[in-house]
Amino acid sequence: MLGPIFEARLTGRWDTHLGKMVDFWSSVALKSGRYSGRPHAAHQELGLEPAHFERWLSLFERTAHDVCDGPAAAFFVDRAHRIADSLQIGLNIGPKALQLSALRKL
Repeated sequence: MLGPIFEARLTGRWDTHLGKMVDFWSSVALKSGRYSGRPHAAHQELGLEPAHFERWLSLFERTAHDVCDGPAAAFFVDRAHRIADSLQIGLNIGPKALQLSALRKL
């Protein structure tokens, strides 16, 4: 479900993308400041839907619990959910998305 979306964009550039993800999570977990990208803009044109985020969170949670101890896994899972929410809001998809047409009527 997720592979084809990213494979189409990252063919031959997976190592670069993995490096960005390491920098991102280093910034999230360690406040290292290593990541300076724009994740909302990077994901804007991918055609993502809430089901993609549900799948990503399912895979992420399973992996976090496989490779981290309890408190560390809980930390990463919590942050992943916050990031998924933020991305969906920023991409204006999912249940927490702003309904701009409804706001304009106010």
